[in-house]
Amino acid sequence: MSRKRHEPHEEHPDESWLLPYSDLMTLLLALFIVLYAASAVNTSKFEEMSRAFKTAFSSGLGILDNGSITQDDKIKKQTAQELPRNNEGKKDKTREELKQQEQQNLEQLQKELNKYIQKNGLSSQLETQLNQSQLLITIRDNALFPSGSANIKADSQKLAAAIGQMLQQYPDYEILVTGHTDNQPINTSEFPSNWELSSKRAINFMKILLANTAFDPSRFSAIGYGEFRPLESNTSDASRAKNRRVEVSILRNYLEPKDSSKEITLNAIAGEGKQTE
Repeated sequence: MSRKRHEPHEEHPDESWLLPYSDLMTLLLALFIVLYAASAVNTSKFEEMSRAFKTAFSSGLGILDNGSITQDDKIKKQTAQELPRNNEGKKDKTREELKQQEQQNLEQLQKELNKYIQKNGLSSQLETQLNQSQLLITIRDNALFPSGSANIKADSQKLAAAIGQMLQQYPDYEILVTGHTDNQPINTSEFPSNWELSSKRAINFMKILLANTAFDPSRFSAIGYGEFRPLESNTSDASRAKNRRVEVSILRNYLEPKDSSKEITLNAIAGEGKQTE
């Protein structure tokens, strides 16, 4: 009888431990996910919930009720939103009050100047005008200078000093002095053109004003426009006489919104004075 031969079987290692090991790894992964989620909780919501619990336990209100803490938060938020608006309104109100005060100051100064003009019979030589950017004082050149000269007449120096006395009551304004001539050419060793003549006249008049030590020189400036800012057409002796002048501008500090940037150029100021005369 032949014997049957049995092939040897390969032995396999016991892998039953893999199941509990994989379960353990799954549990550990879930544990770490939970721990991470707990560490990344929204702290603001957690604090809000904590306050709600505290309020509920201290005042007897339910967590889902419209508790006092929620109302307080709403009130605080509303107050924070309204505060800038209130401040802005207060600022605008203050600016408006300052504008009104400035208008009163300039009107009062104009009254004093006009009273001085009438008292001294200078209505043909001086005039004032209050507009949106300045109080403008116009002085004809024959009231100040000999023909073709920038030296102020001795009796006219009193006029400049008197104007300075009235201006010193309002020291917080910028003062611009401008000189103007007619279109008749000039060519001397001292004044090669009307530019030099008008500039020198403006500077000399400004110096008379600044002889008053109450003024701050940093608030003063002088410009010569020559014949290039005429009031009239220079077609007659009378019109040319009106064009020869010195103007003193007391500039407003609080302008209309379109001018509040204070980017008005000196040319624009002089142009406005010319157009409104």
